[in-house]
Amino acid sequence: MSPLTRAWHLCLLSYVVASVLYTTSFLVVHLFGTPIKTLGLGISPKSPLWIAKDTWDISQIADIGTSQSQSTQDMVALVEDPGIAFPLESELLTLNTWPQANSTARYVASTQGKPLALEEELIFSKAFATSMNPSKIIPYFYEASERFRHDDVTITSIITSDRLDVLVRLVEKYKGPISVTFHIKNTTNEVQPILERLGKVYAVSELMSRFVDVHLVIDSFDRQFNTWRNIARLFARTDFILMLDIDFFPCTDFRLSLQKNPWIRRQLQTGLAAMVLPAFEYTNFEEGRNFSNFPSKKPELLRLVKSKKIDMFHAVWKPGHNSTDYARFYSASPGEIYEVKEYQSAYEPYVIFKKVGPPWCEERFVGYGGNKAACLFEMFLSGIKYFVLADHFLIHQNHLYEETARRSERKYNRKVYAGFKEEVCFRYLRSYRDAGTLNTTRAKNAVAECKKLRSVRVSAPQLLGD
Repeated sequence: MSPLTRAWHLCLLSYVVASVLYTTSFLVVHLFGTPIKTLGLGISPKSPLWIAKDTWDISQIADIGTSQSQSTQDMVALVEDPGIAFPLESELLTLNTWPQANSTARYVASTQGKPLALEEELIFSKAFATSMNPSKIIPYFYEASERFRHDDVTITSIITSDRLDVLVRLVEKYKGPISVTFHIKNTTNEVQPILERLGKVYAVSELMSRFVDVHLVIDSFDRQFNTWRNIARLFARTDFILMLDIDFFPCTDFRLSLQKNPWIRRQLQTGLAAMVLPAFEYTNFEEGRNFSNFPSKKPELLRLVKSKKIDMFHAVWKPGHNSTDYARFYSASPGEIYEVKEYQSAYEPYVIFKKVGPPWCEERFVGYGGNKAACLFEMFLSGIKYFVLADHFLIHQNHLYEETARRSERKYNRKVYAGFKEEVCFRYLRSYRDAGTLNTTRAKNAVAECKKLRSVRVSAPQLLGD
């Protein structure tokens, strides 16, 4: 063999070896490797050094992750997370999900051939632009170990440190995906002991660690309920959610009904239907605190209703729930599902709906009064129909309220809600008109409800259809 031939064979062998090594490395990284992650948060439930011992300030949550001068190679590694399979040359924005509590998410895009990262802080400042700020939002501060079916129902809720016991009860009863926003006031003497208490509860309860994603919010503002609801919904990991107040007890297995009933699933998949779970409470305050005695079957509930031991939730404020039509619920046949026909703008049921598509809760509502009703009102105007699951129900776990705050905040929110209804009516009616759908079934709810507002009838009769 000539020297030239040997040299050619050596080059060919080197090329084959290099190709095999490159291919093996590529497959290992993509199939088994851990993608590069950036911390971005100086606070983690996995570290005992969450907070400085003597002081607390939002600014102390330092960004110890990769800086904005992150190399192109690192950005490519971020994009090549097997969980998102995102081509670098694409012009579309893709969300790198928060797979761990101490990971910083980024939107990654290509602009003029170069990777562009939008930091978590910037994303949140836009996502919650109408909320009171500054707030520190930490998604998946604790992450559930369970992997959920995409067509399951996540209970989304909000919680403060004084309701941890109620959360534990909910988890033990539901044994399914739960996404909660946990709010802490950023005062020196509160944050560290509350986080320690949360950590102990999470560590002790096997069900908590399996089923509950906890998203932390630290700021100076009390009762930003709708912002907290939106955070819990945003980070839910299933296609459907139940927007539920933490002090309600799910007495029946509605998840099983959803799994077995293809009609319900089809309705929810459209994004234009929400399933109502009727809400009840004990008339005797102390009896309503003993969740272990709550009925789990509808016949038992009906007996308690007949004996006047249980009534619709907040019966003294009927507009909040009576659109559910409790008389029909009581007489409904097993398996019956009926549509809500007499909607009113104060209606605020607890509903199951599609995570993606329906409107988000209006975040200008701060404090008690009107906040959840505003969520349901805009959903109704968007074309969503409400259906009552007549085999299922929730019961309130009685507790004391902050009555002084409730009175003052409700007075303020009544004014906010009046303006909100007018504003959202104009927005949806104009949207339907411009899209050529004003006279369709989709717009029927908005036209019917907005006709009730004198300001709309006088100012924009042309938006009310034929």
